[in-house]
Amino acid sequence: MYAFSIRLLMMLSVLKLISSRTEFTNFKCHSLDTDFSEFEYCTLKAVNRSYKYISTKIILHKVPITKVKVKFGLYKKFSGYRPFLYNISVDACQFLKNQKTNPAMSYFYEFFRSASNMNHTCPFDHDIIVDKLSTEFFNHRITKILSFPEGDYMFEWHWIAYDITRAIVKLYLTLS
Repeated sequence: MYAFSIRLLMMLSVLKLISSRTEFTNFKCHSLDTDFSEFEYCTLKAVNRSYKYISTKIILHKVPITKVKVKFGLYKKFSGYRPFLYNISVDACQFLKNQKTNPAMSYFYEFFRSASNMNHTCPFDHDIIVDKLSTEFFNHRITKILSFPEGDYMFEWHWIAYDITRAIVKLYLTLS
């Protein structure tokens, strides 16, 4: 029994040394209605081999915006991107009032909340900014909080204002 316990402890210590790594591979932003909103920038920046971040700024032309929905999907690459676990639609204004109503959406909202100025409820009467959201933050959430299997993923958000899809944002990443 003693030898088994020592082997188990050794295996666990080796497993702690093995860690997953998240890497952004692409970031795409597309405005479907440029009269309503447009992207000033949508960038994926590699500072060095290990530090990458994304930034975007959405200019809102018709403010205040009082009715927003978000359709979020998580896709994994299996000879093309296929739906993987989550396909969520929420009323963003209601969700921001009470984030406990949708735990899955809360998990994904936490990915960019600290790097964004979207931290209040409707109305939105200013441009939306996500600034320097790093792979390290994604890595922590995807490997430590809720583990995902290795592979290529796409996070896709459809931003819907007044029941019309206004913008689509896609973030591609690899978990290895």
